[in-house]
Amino acid sequence: MTAAQTVPDSARDRWVALVVLCVGMLMIILDTTIVNVALPSIQDDLQFSQTGLAWVVNAYLIAFGGLLLLAGRLGDLIGRRRMFLAGLTVFTAASLLCGIAQTQEVLVAARFLQGIGGAMTAAVILGMIVTMFPEPAEQAKAIGVFSFVASAGASIGLLAGGVLTEAINWHWIFLVNLPIGVATAVMARRVLAADPGIGLHRGADASGAVLVTGALMLAVYTIVGAAEEGWASTRTLVLAAVAVALLVAFVIREQRAANPLVPLRIFRSRTVSAANAVQALMVAGMFSMFFLGALYLQRVLGYDAIDVGLAFLPVALGIGVVSAGIAPRLIVRYGGRAALLPGLALMAAGLAYFQRLPLDASYAVDLFPAMLMLGVGAGLSFPALMTLAMSGATPEDSGLASGLVNTTQQVGGALGLAVLATLSTTRTADLLAQGDPTGAALTDGYRLAFLIATGILLAGLALAAAALRPAAVALAGDAASSAATADDQSAHEREHERLKAAA
Repeated sequence: MTAAQTVPDSARDRWVALVVLCVGMLMIILDTTIVNVALPSIQDDLQFSQTGLAWVVNAYLIAFGGLLLLAGRLGDLIGRRRMFLAGLTVFTAASLLCGIAQTQEVLVAARFLQGIGGAMTAAVILGMIVTMFPEPAEQAKAIGVFSFVASAGASIGLLAGGVLTEAINWHWIFLVNLPIGVATAVMARRVLAADPGIGLHRGADASGAVLVTGALMLAVYTIVGAAEEGWASTRTLVLAAVAVALLVAFVIREQRAANPLVPLRIFRSRTVSAANAVQALMVAGMFSMFFLGALYLQRVLGYDAIDVGLAFLPVALGIGVVSAGIAPRLIVRYGGRAALLPGLALMAAGLAYFQRLPLDASYAVDLFPAMLMLGVGAGLSFPALMTLAMSGATPEDSGLASGLVNTTQQVGGALGLAVLATLSTTRTADLLAQGDPTGAALTDGYRLAFLIATGILLAGLALAAAALRPAAVALAGDAASSAATADDQSAHEREHERLKAAA
């Protein structure tokens, strides 16, 4: 399979194909946040308990986060277009089931099915983009557009969920996916070039598939359940140990398999590995802003669902303007690191600004500056990280690399949110037990979470500064350097030469 076989014929066709892929991604991303503002209505209508209600979100996250890596690799093997279309079909059908659900069991099962379809669709999109846009300047711009959709979609979902829930009812946050999904599938068949894949014989590793899927799904299940059970509980520790054991067994299996499902060579690149680690830290901190920030606006300031969505619009606008216009130019001219470091610094500053939230906040003074810093920072950081994370992927492994990028996002986000939400809740409970007013106790709990999130972002910034080297600086080797370091040096040199030519 050559790159030419998977790339649309003209530049116009490529950009039309990008729009189709981004619409598919937007539909997936919206469903990770659009449900949040509708949860009270769902709880009242279907008589969920507080514990049961969490599974409306968790069922989706477990399937989505657990299957991304497997879906990305299967896309390489059977064809990424085929995987994208199959995922759209599953996701759209599951959305219909969610929309017509009249019982708790049907809704939770349909959400799990939605997560499967979402993973199949999202896992291959970034790999298709880097294959369609091999030239550095076009690739940077395309990844910028994709980054806007992938990151700003979360805040758009809050607004859309509020509007649909209040204007009609909660069923429509799912039913709205039907016309979008059908139209996207029809357009995808027309504009996405067919790619046969490299063949199942190149990686039909059933044992590896079972191990990695089991490890990731159990890890996400453990993370999302730890907030209720406790991080030091026997249940949490046992499940975490089993998940780690499955992951270790998977790594051993892949080292020995003749045709591994996930070739471990993808982790040899220092740039790829570091970019994914930084992304996990960044998303862990940023997700707290969407979830806990929305709770603060509703429970402390009394915002309704639509007001919450409007309050987060500066984040979406900041990401849109910067990721589509400014970040690609910086990445092409100076490399991904040059855009990433100031982006992470701005995000950390925005979270630190949130940490000073008062009990009676003014939006213009206490919220808007933080929203703007987070939007601009994310607009710089997401395209840079995606470019760096995909920089070492070959055409045969681009689906796997794309799945890995999405996996680190989901696992990092789930872990960060579970930890920060638990700490925030514990702090609030302690203050309420001491007799503090509810509003003050809630606000103090959110402040603690934002303070820790700031530290997580600063850790990501330190890792990026230390592990991601400037594209223009040749990597010095020594006698102790490994083959991975040599591969990274070649990748950096090739990237720098291409970037200079494009600039």
